[in-house]
Amino acid sequence: MKRRTLLQAALASTALGTSSLHAQAWPSKPIKYVVPFPAGGTTDILARIIGPKLSAALGTPVLVDNRPGAGGVLGSDLVAKSAPDGYTILGSTISTHAINPALNPKMPYDAAKDFTGITLIGSVANAVIVPANSPFKTLKELIDFGRANPGKLSYSSAGNGTSQHMSGEMFKLMAKVFAVHIPYRGSAPAIQDVIGGQLSMGFDTIVVAAPHIKAGTVRALAVTSARRVKGFENIPTIAESGVPGFDVASWQAVHAPAGTPPEIVARLASEIAKAIEMPDVRARLDGLGLEPSGMPPAQFADFNRKELAKWANVVKSAGLKME
Repeated sequence: MKRRTLLQAALASTALGTSSLHAQAWPSKPIKYVVPFPAGGTTDILARIIGPKLSAALGTPVLVDNRPGAGGVLGSDLVAKSAPDGYTILGSTISTHAINPALNPKMPYDAAKDFTGITLIGSVANAVIVPANSPFKTLKELIDFGRANPGKLSYSSAGNGTSQHMSGEMFKLMAKVFAVHIPYRGSAPAIQDVIGGQLSMGFDTIVVAAPHIKAGTVRALAVTSARRVKGFENIPTIAESGVPGFDVASWQAVHAPAGTPPEIVARLASEIAKAIEMPDVRARLDGLGLEPSGMPPAQFADFNRKELAKWANVVKSAGLKME
């Protein structure tokens, strides 16, 4: 028994030593920051803001790798199946790690078991946007038209299972308005078709919509969060516009494959949190309407568990299914 105990202790010590050595040697090559959406969307924008700061702090290139498809599922699955060595991280979202798992029972990855949460970057409201020449000046006007003209409204989202899609579906349910959902392969093409007038309206993050709102190419009728967004206080909430109780906030985070050494996870979380607090980064995030977080790994893991449960309940209660 004594010999067995000593052997077990030796093996545990060796494993711990190997993990520590691995973490000490890391990083020794470029880190791939996978964005599971096309360029131009919120996750991509944040990766290109945070990536250079992370690269400078770690002394190695951080390369943004766009892997779009299936509402973020393809890129997320790639990371889930990558080596847990700290060289592949995921720009994760409420879609990839809360909504899609609730909507799709045949997901190729397990959002709870196949990843290690690094940190929550922050949360952001979606905006209800219409073309600049739209006849709707307020959300109430759009709602009144939709109720009087069933089937005449359409709305875009960045894809099935995204927070934009869920915002639209919740809006239809709570406002008692029917609108045809047109999913796109990301925010960039979706917002272009709203600008071009091919759709009645779109739901997209304030991060993506902000430059178009400021340029006057789209008009924002409302935001999906419970409170007005800092820097965009002139845009009312959906709740203020005749749909009391409406509240959807998207979130952006970073995950690594399950089994990534905790020392590496902690280092990544610490450096991302520092980056978020840098004055130039903070100014950009404020300008995009994103509320920063920098939540540490343990707290983020608890947050993610609660979000999974929350959206599973929303999907079940609303009877929603993947289109």
